[in-house]
Amino acid sequence: MAKQSIQQIKQRFEIIGTSPELDRAIDIALQVAPTDLSVLITGESGVGKENFPQIVHQFSKRKHGPYFAINCGSIPEGTIDSELFGHEKGSFTGATGTRKGYFEVADGGTLFLDEVGELPLSTQARLLRVLESGEFIKVGSSKVEKSDVRVVAATNLDLVNAVEKGKFREDLYFRLNTVPIRIPPLRNRRDDIPLLFRKFAADCAEKYMMPQINLSEDAIELLKSYRWPGNVRQLKNITEQISIIEKERIITSEILQNYLPDHEVGMLPVSLSKIHESEHKSFANEREILYQVLFDMKKDISDLKQVVNSILEDSGTHSSTIIPSDHTRVAVPVKYEHFTDNFAISKTEGHDIQEATEYEESSLSISEVEKDMIAKALERHNGKRKLAAKDLGISERTLYRKIKEYDL
Repeated sequence: MAKQSIQQIKQRFEIIGTSPELDRAIDIALQVAPTDLSVLITGESGVGKENFPQIVHQFSKRKHGPYFAINCGSIPEGTIDSELFGHEKGSFTGATGTRKGYFEVADGGTLFLDEVGELPLSTQARLLRVLESGEFIKVGSSKVEKSDVRVVAATNLDLVNAVEKGKFREDLYFRLNTVPIRIPPLRNRRDDIPLLFRKFAADCAEKYMMPQINLSEDAIELLKSYRWPGNVRQLKNITEQISIIEKERIITSEILQNYLPDHEVGMLPVSLSKIHESEHKSFANEREILYQVLFDMKKDISDLKQVVNSILEDSGTHSSTIIPSDHTRVAVPVKYEHFTDNFAISKTEGHDIQEATEYEESSLSISEVEKDMIAKALERHNGKRKLAAKDLGISERTLYRKIKEYDL
């Protein structure tokens, strides 16, 4: 295809850019258009994939036939089969009448299936059949129907990866990918970025009847150096924002910087320091939970002893003759309130890495832990036994007995 013809296509479909990759994509679309081969258009979200199915349709023998663009990702899984292939009356709840699907109404024309990677596996099987034989069956029907439709699909997903994970049928992938067209991301079209900005700025100025904004040289360089994770769609949005908000019509790099996000989804990693802080927090919480479990276990044992003691006291039997002193030994953190002191932070060259050392453990009997907790509770409440008992979750009578037992 001659360069002049490609330029005419760009003007007709409002495609801006001089990138060789972009020209190659247009050239492939023009060459495959006269055939009936399936086309798979791939590229990141926002690169402008929707223009290429129209090129294929308008330069094919089907240009006078119907053209429908369906966003497969926006149709609920439960109704996608009905949308594409139609349904019979009463085939499901709400099916009050017979409905034609896109493959029936687009007979003789072209269907653009955008976000085809979002199709459920059951629908993929139906789509494969209609692509291979031109046959489909409506939902709730047993009658095989014919359709002569050219399918152009598009996706921003890695379908090869989806096939490996079992989320996309391999046979359908090869059937759709008869002729692949790859649309380059905006970051690979650096020289096209100022051209697109100028076009969007002119359109916005005309639409809202205002003076057009222009970029200074340093702003152009900043615009070209930005990564543009949202591609052409993001560039258009930012151009319109600046056009409406800024009073100055000459946009410098300082002004432009205010509209370029520092953090984009999928663009920059999360701050390492924040990751470390998060990990440190959860690590400490685990030890708090562990200590709480041990504390609850001790309370359960203490409560059980109280019940047994009460029974024995009622029967006139002294508990010490049956239940010996409790010297069960368990490993517990020595000082609950000083957990944060047990974490060591080491910094290696070029990295900020936190390494947690093993927290100090000591074999203490439950009696010793209990004595220590009662002493601390009394200290916290300045010797007020009622408040200390409430804090420990035991009765005052039990606290009095424990104070006497431990000689506190």
